[in-house]
Amino acid sequence: LNISPVDCIKANAKSCGECIQAGPNCGWCKKTDFLQEGEPTSARCDDLAALKSKGCPVEDIENPRGSKQVLEDREVTNRKIGAAEKLKPEAITQIQPQKLVLKLRVGEPQTFSLKFKRAEDYPIDLYYLMDLSYSMKDDLENVKSLGTALMFEMEKITSDFRIGFGSFVEKTVMPYISTTPAKLRNPCTGDQNCTSPFSYKNVLSLTSEGNKFNELVGKQHISGNLDSPEGGFDAIMQVAVCGEQIGWRNVTRLLVFSTDAGFHFAGDGKLGGIVLPNDGKCHLENNMYTMSHYYDYPSIAHLVQKLSENNIQTIFAVTEEFQAVYKELKNLIPKSAVGTLSSNSSNVIQLIIDAYNSLSSEVILENSKLPKGVTISYKSYCKNGVNDTQEDGRKCSNISIGDEVKFEISVTANECPRKGQNETIKIKPLGFTEEVEINLQFVCECQCQNEGEANSPACHEGNGTFECGACRCNEGRIGRLCECSTDEVNSEDMDAYCRRENSTEICSNNGECICGQCVCKKRENTNEVYSGKYCECDNFNCDRSNGLICGGNGICKCRVCECFPNFTGSACDCSLDTVPCMASNGQICNGRGTCECGTCNCTDPKFQGSTCEMCQTCLGVCAEHKDCVQCRAFNKGEKKETCSQECMYFNMTRVESRDKLPQPGQPDPLSHCKEKDVDDCWFYFTYSVNSNGEANVHVVETPECPSGPDIIPIVAGVVAGIVLIGLALLLIWKLLMIIHDRREFAKFEKEKMNAKWDTGENPIYKSAVTTVVNPKYEGK
Repeated sequence: LNISPVDCIKANAKSCGECIQAGPNCGWCKKTDFLQEGEPTSARCDDLAALKSKGCPVEDIENPRGSKQVLEDREVTNRKIGAAEKLKPEAITQIQPQKLVLKLRVGEPQTFSLKFKRAEDYPIDLYYLMDLSYSMKDDLENVKSLGTALMFEMEKITSDFRIGFGSFVEKTVMPYISTTPAKLRNPCTGDQNCTSPFSYKNVLSLTSEGNKFNELVGKQHISGNLDSPEGGFDAIMQVAVCGEQIGWRNVTRLLVFSTDAGFHFAGDGKLGGIVLPNDGKCHLENNMYTMSHYYDYPSIAHLVQKLSENNIQTIFAVTEEFQAVYKELKNLIPKSAVGTLSSNSSNVIQLIIDAYNSLSSEVILENSKLPKGVTISYKSYCKNGVNDTQEDGRKCSNISIGDEVKFEISVTANECPRKGQNETIKIKPLGFTEEVEINLQFVCECQCQNEGEANSPACHEGNGTFECGACRCNEGRIGRLCECSTDEVNSEDMDAYCRRENSTEICSNNGECICGQCVCKKRENTNEVYSGKYCECDNFNCDRSNGLICGGNGICKCRVCECFPNFTGSACDCSLDTVPCMASNGQICNGRGTCECGTCNCTDPKFQGSTCEMCQTCLGVCAEHKDCVQCRAFNKGEKKETCSQECMYFNMTRVESRDKLPQPGQPDPLSHCKEKDVDDCWFYFTYSVNSNGEANVHVVETPECPSGPDIIPIVAGVVAGIVLIGLALLLIWKLLMIIHDRREFAKFEKEKMNAKWDTGENPIYKSAVTTVVNPKYEGK
């Protein structure tokens, strides 16, 4: 439950008790003069930090807190099976603490740790409830020897074991059984010898004698009925509520329910004309249930309630055919288990052992009904570092004998009970008789209310109780001091007292007139408050600076800023601190202005900057003073004629050389200067202003004048330079020509090597020899 400061104000608490119920961070200021004029009594209720900031001393703030107190805290029992010591069941402790008191304030949770340790050798009571309808005939034969056999097996778990036996068939009315006289004597057919039908019979109360179990169960006979579902719920109810007859102890209680059929439940009794709901009470006479014909079957929810109240863990030993039905039933009944029973119940012992181990390996916490407005939450710390919250925080699984688990339980009250009376709740592990008893006490009033003065003279002639710094008016009286009756509230004569002079507005339209006094209205922002006799004042309509009321440097009172020290102005935005105006030379604004609201106001408009240090149109310090230094030190320059009138504003000291000039690091700001005089000579000086505003000049007495140039070396150098440049150019030209010629020759050689010479006839050549053949010659 998170309560903001706004919620404390909005609670509109008229008393300290109402205030502390608004939330865990709300407090009530009981200082008598805490309220400003016009503020309502409810303004005494606010967030703790807000009350302190408004000037309420810590000792005057009522802020009662919740607490926890452990009344009974026995350690859990460490006991080994087979140990020599024999403890009574009530002497064994498995849960710690056992009893405590929680004082609860609204919205403030109280948390405590609960420890659970599954004790070794813890006593067990086991009641075997068996269906004796005809279909269970072969099962009965195996159960007859169950007593001693189960005793032998359970000795491995506990040295203190008791066993009992009961049986059931069905309601003894039509249509569940046949009501003919013959069938009532022997409901079975043929030559079967069956006992008369009955609803429930307690055959053997819980005993540690296994032989007695075998003896009595051996005398039992099968009975019969007409329909398939059985009346087992009637039997379970009687076993749960008839604790004295059954012989239950405050130990682990196991109920084994053995059947091979389904079950009747609430509403089914109408078939037999039975309409009265089951009353959940014990009706055993001579170990027989006598009201089966009168009361209907119990509902599942009714069974769950009675089994839980009596810490009974149920084991359903049913045949394979009805496994699905009873598993659904198991999900509805906490701390129950289902086992598959063989057709003749031969595996019943192992089934019981397995089911017991399953049930005992899990612890589930449950609490009794919580008072209105009270909530509870759980956080579990189980084995192997498994932690859970919410619903899973109620349980831990896989717990072995001797294991210890812890739970963190938080109880919170979200409202106070009307009468403020104490309440008691109980927390216990399901299936165990041990429990934690928690007494809840509610912090609904303040301590100062017990010190109140009834019919106090401080409350207008005894019309109220003066408590916690304010009046709590008697019935029919109102006003801060209970000065008015409710009949006078709307009187026009009263309204006149709530108007300012020459005003028609009642309470400046910022409040309402109650009993001739203005009660100022509240703002959405609880930090904004109306006050004053006529609600004419407030703390949020003052001048602002940088978006903050009073610039964040003051307090707004009645629309006027009251500034903190070193601040002034209508919005407290003017700082009287001169540190921001201090220049590096230690002077305020460099001596050129005044410090106003933490900012330099330069008297000479040509100076600017945060400390009047900049001048865009001014000469530098050196240039400004060089003419006066020149005329005073060397009697020359532009101000030579007016030197005595214009240049006597500084003290001058001559030094021999530049090394003797003052160096940086001295207290007074210092400027080093180098300037030329009218003869083009350099002269050196320093200019400084001490803390008294006196200017001091140190000047080197001998200027540095440059000597005239030597002409001959200059001319010789120029001529030599020209000659050298000419020679360099000729050498470069010659080098370039050599490179060009070499390239051309190499090109010619390459072409010559590539030339090819061929032999052929000249086409214009004609031979000089002519051959003539004699035509007459015949070759003879």
